Amino acid sequence: MINRIRDIRKAKGLTLAELAEACNPPTTAQTIGRLETGMRNLSIKWMDRIGAALGVDPESLVRSDANAQAQVVAILAAGGAEALEKPREAVLPTNLAAQSSDQPHMVLSINESVGEYRPGDMLWLRQLAPEQAPDAINRDCLVPRPGGRFAFGRLIDRRETLVGLLPPGSGQKQQVVDNPAWIAVAVMLVRPL
Repeated sequence: MINRIRDIRKAKGLTLAELAEACNPPTTAQTIGRLETGMRNLSIKWMDRIGAALGVDPESLVRSDANAQAQVVAILAAGGAEALEKPREAVLPTNLAAQSSDQPHMVLSINESVGEYRPGDMLWLRQLAPEQAPDAINRDCLVPRPGGRFAFGRLIDRRETLVGLLPPGSGQKQQVVDNPAWIAVAVMLVRPL
């Protein structure tokens, strides 16, 4: 089993001390650090306390080595979708975790206001095979391009091996991708308040 406390804590922007203080009853940053690194056993009692402090299901604090996890694979900036140097694990919201899928979810992190998206938004996507493109027509999609790049926008057309996307920014031209390996369709937008 893999302990995910550190990943979830960092995804929520908390320090060790802030998480320790949020626990009921409060604990020390050193104790949280030891639980994160495995220097101290993560009991059910600790999982319940830390899960409540983080606002997540206690079960999400650990995962099996065999399970594929959703990854933040790209960011959306004014110039379009850009690949990350190194993908990072995304914290799966509770209501999306219940959905079953053969493919793990992906996440597009929004860094700048583009169309209806705001900085800090996390767009969760479900991967489809290219032949399932008709299911994604008129929905926002992320599509891989050659050279480790991505195209993002509203899927407006699919003809044979070509996929047409209309980027969310105003005045941008349609992007056409030939024979993408997959299409990831947006299933949920997570916007911090």
